[in-house]
Amino acid sequence: MSRAIAINASVEQVTDYCTKQGFGISVIEPLLSGGTRVVLNNMEDAEAVRRGMKTRLINTPVVRSPLYAARTTIPYR
Repeated sequence: MSRAIAINASVEQVTDYCTKQGFGISVIEPLLSGGTRVVLNNMEDAEAVRRGMKTRLINTPVVRSPLYAARTTIPYR
């Protein structure tokens, strides 16, 4: 499984849900095809979000914006 999840909800809804549940978000972005892509900090949180938002999961391919890039201050080596 992946830490990345596509959810049929707004960025605000996903952020609020994760905050209320105490899940750490690594990256979050709106999808061009609708919905939100979120990457959780660990697999346990990702699985918990999948269970908690199972009716809103997007299981088809999604279109991401080319404008979003990883938010890191130090490049990976």
